[in-house]
Amino acid sequence: MAELLPYKISTLVYLRNTAGELLLMQRRKEPNLGLWSCIGGKLEMATGESPAQAARREVAEEVGLELGDDDLHLFGLIAERAYEGSVHWLMFLFDCRRRLEGLPDEIREGRFAFHPPEGIDQLPVPETDRVALWPLWFQNRGGFTMMRADCSPGSPVRVQVEQEMAAPGRE
Repeated sequence: MAELLPYKISTLVYLRNTAGELLLMQRRKEPNLGLWSCIGGKLEMATGESPAQAARREVAEEVGLELGDDDLHLFGLIAERAYEGSVHWLMFLFDCRRRLEGLPDEIREGRFAFHPPEGIDQLPVPETDRVALWPLWFQNRGGFTMMRADCSPGSPVRVQVEQEMAAPGRE
Protein backbone atom coordinates (compact mmCIF):
# COMPACT_ATOMS: atom_id res chain seq x y z
CA MET A 1 0.00 0.00 0.00
CA ALA A 2 1.31 3.46 -0.92
CA GLU A 3 2.28 5.78 1.90
CA LEU A 4 -0.19 8.63 2.51
CA LEU A 5 2.07 11.66 2.33
CA PRO A 6 1.64 15.18 0.93
CA TYR A 7 2.49 15.67 -2.75
CA LYS A 8 4.51 18.73 -3.80
CA ILE A 9 5.29 19.97 -7.31
CA SER A 10 8.59 21.67 -8.13
CA THR A 11 11.08 22.57 -10.82
CA LEU A 12 14.83 22.20 -11.19
CA VAL A 13 16.79 24.29 -13.69
CA TYR A 14 20.21 23.25 -14.96
CA LEU A 15 22.22 26.43 -15.67
CA ARG A 16 25.72 26.84 -17.11
CA ASN A 17 28.14 29.68 -17.56
CA THR A 18 29.81 30.66 -20.82
CA ALA A 19 32.65 28.19 -20.06
CA GLY A 20 30.15 25.29 -19.77
CA GLU A 21 30.46 24.91 -15.99
CA LEU A 22 27.28 24.09 -14.08
CA LEU A 23 25.81 26.43 -11.49
CA LEU A 24 24.89 24.68 -8.25
CA MET A 25 23.77 25.94 -4.87
CA GLN A 26 24.96 24.47 -1.59
CA ARG A 27 21.74 24.49 0.42
CA ARG A 28 21.52 26.16 3.83
CA LYS A 29 18.15 24.63 4.70
CA GLU A 30 16.08 21.48 4.30
CA PRO A 31 15.43 19.66 2.16
CA ASN A 32 18.97 18.65 1.23
CA LEU A 33 20.78 20.79 3.82
CA GLY A 34 24.48 21.05 2.94
CA LEU A 35 24.11 19.33 -0.43
CA TRP A 36 24.73 20.82 -3.87
CA SER A 37 21.68 21.11 -6.11
CA CYS A 38 20.34 22.95 -9.12
CA ILE A 39 18.24 26.08 -8.91
CA GLY A 40 14.57 25.43 -8.36
CA GLY A 41 11.59 25.51 -6.13
CA LYS A 42 7.92 24.75 -5.64
CA LEU A 43 5.15 25.90 -7.94
CA GLU A 44 2.82 28.57 -6.61
CA MET A 45 -0.20 26.37 -7.13
CA ALA A 46 -2.73 28.78 -5.61
CA THR A 47 -2.03 31.19 -8.49
CA GLY A 48 -2.12 28.49 -11.18
CA GLU A 49 1.58 28.91 -11.99
CA SER A 50 2.83 26.54 -14.70
CA PRO A 51 6.09 24.57 -14.32
CA ALA A 52 7.83 26.81 -16.90
CA GLN A 53 6.61 29.96 -15.14
CA ALA A 54 7.88 28.58 -11.83
CA ALA A 55 11.26 27.75 -13.38
CA ARG A 56 11.62 31.27 -14.80
CA ARG A 57 10.51 32.84 -11.49
CA GLU A 58 12.95 30.74 -9.45
CA VAL A 59 15.86 31.61 -11.76
CA ALA A 60 14.98 35.32 -11.56
CA GLU A 61 14.65 35.22 -7.75
CA GLU A 62 17.71 33.11 -7.01
CA VAL A 63 20.11 34.05 -9.80
CA GLY A 64 18.81 37.38 -11.11
CA LEU A 65 18.51 36.13 -14.70
CA GLU A 66 15.30 36.93 -16.59
CA LEU A 67 14.40 34.12 -18.98
CA GLY A 68 12.02 34.00 -21.92
CA ASP A 69 9.86 31.12 -23.07
CA ASP A 70 12.50 29.84 -25.52
CA ASP A 71 15.31 29.82 -22.94
CA LEU A 72 14.15 26.60 -21.29
CA HIS A 73 13.86 23.03 -22.55
CA LEU A 74 11.82 20.55 -20.49
CA PHE A 75 13.97 17.42 -20.64
CA GLY A 76 12.57 15.39 -17.78
CA LEU A 77 9.89 14.67 -15.27
CA ILE A 78 10.38 12.58 -12.15
CA ALA A 79 7.95 11.45 -9.49
CA GLU A 80 9.79 10.80 -6.22
CA ARG A 81 7.84 8.58 -3.85
CA ALA A 82 8.37 8.99 -0.08
CA TYR A 83 11.33 11.40 -0.29
CA GLU A 84 13.01 11.38 3.15
CA GLY A 85 9.90 9.50 4.29
CA SER A 86 7.94 12.75 4.50
CA VAL A 87 6.70 13.85 1.07
CA HIS A 88 6.13 12.80 -2.52
CA TRP A 89 7.63 15.14 -5.16
CA LEU A 90 6.75 15.70 -8.80
CA MET A 91 9.67 17.56 -10.39
CA PHE A 92 9.90 19.18 -13.80
CA LEU A 93 13.50 19.30 -15.06
CA PHE A 94 14.58 22.14 -17.35
CA ASP A 95 17.83 22.74 -19.21
CA CYS A 96 18.54 26.46 -19.61
CA ARG A 97 19.77 27.48 -23.06
CA ARG A 98 21.03 30.90 -21.90
CA ARG A 99 24.45 31.08 -20.28
CA LEU A 100 25.42 33.02 -17.18
CA GLU A 101 28.17 35.61 -17.40
CA GLY A 102 29.16 35.52 -13.72
CA LEU A 103 28.56 33.94 -10.33
CA PRO A 104 25.35 35.09 -8.60
CA ASP A 105 25.49 36.54 -5.09
CA GLU A 106 24.72 34.32 -2.11
CA ILE A 107 21.10 34.13 -1.06
CA ARG A 108 19.32 33.06 2.11
CA GLU A 109 18.83 29.51 0.74
CA GLY A 110 22.52 28.95 0.00
CA ARG A 111 25.75 29.83 -1.75
CA PHE A 112 26.54 29.36 -5.43
CA ALA A 113 29.53 27.91 -7.24
CA PHE A 114 30.31 26.82 -10.77
CA HIS A 115 31.41 23.20 -11.18
CA PRO A 116 32.89 21.46 -14.22
CA PRO A 117 30.54 18.76 -15.55
CA GLU A 118 33.16 16.05 -15.03
CA GLY A 119 33.34 16.92 -11.30
CA ILE A 120 29.64 16.58 -10.47
CA ASP A 121 30.00 12.95 -9.38
CA GLN A 122 32.51 14.03 -6.71
CA LEU A 123 30.11 16.46 -5.01
CA PRO A 124 27.71 15.73 -2.15
CA VAL A 125 24.35 15.81 -3.97
CA PRO A 126 20.93 14.36 -3.14
CA GLU A 127 20.80 10.62 -3.82
CA THR A 128 18.07 10.85 -6.46
CA ASP A 129 20.15 13.47 -8.27
CA ARG A 130 23.16 11.13 -8.22
CA VAL A 131 21.40 7.99 -9.46
CA ALA A 132 18.79 9.51 -11.79
CA LEU A 133 18.84 13.22 -12.50
CA TRP A 134 22.50 13.83 -13.32
CA PRO A 135 22.78 10.73 -15.51
CA LEU A 136 19.64 11.88 -17.33
CA TRP A 137 21.01 15.41 -17.85
CA PHE A 138 24.27 14.04 -19.22
CA GLN A 139 22.63 11.44 -21.49
CA ASN A 140 19.40 13.00 -22.80
CA ARG A 141 19.01 16.67 -21.89
CA GLY A 142 18.07 17.41 -25.50
CA GLY A 143 15.25 14.84 -25.44
CA PHE A 144 12.62 14.00 -22.85
CA THR A 145 12.44 11.31 -20.16
CA MET A 146 9.76 10.56 -17.59
CA MET A 147 10.79 8.55 -14.51
CA ARG A 148 9.61 7.48 -11.12
CA ALA A 149 11.83 6.92 -8.10
CA ASP A 150 11.07 5.06 -4.91
CA CYS A 151 12.91 7.01 -2.22
CA SER A 152 11.51 5.09 0.76
CA PRO A 153 13.83 5.34 3.77
CA GLY A 154 15.94 2.31 4.59
CA SER A 155 16.54 1.16 1.02
CA PRO A 156 18.50 2.45 -1.97
CA VAL A 157 16.69 4.78 -4.37
CA ARG A 158 15.08 2.71 -7.13
CA VAL A 159 14.47 4.45 -10.44
CA GLN A 160 12.22 3.30 -13.28
CA VAL A 161 12.11 5.02 -16.68
CA GLU A 162 8.47 5.21 -17.76
CA GLN A 163 8.89 6.98 -21.09
CA GLU A 164 11.82 8.29 -23.11
CA MET A 165 12.25 10.22 -26.34
CA ALA A 166 15.80 10.63 -27.55
CA ALA A 167 17.16 14.00 -28.50
CA PRO A 168 16.90 14.73 -32.23
CA GLY A 169 19.74 12.97 -34.06
CA ARG A 170 20.22 10.46 -31.24
CA GLU A 171 18.89 6.91 -31.48
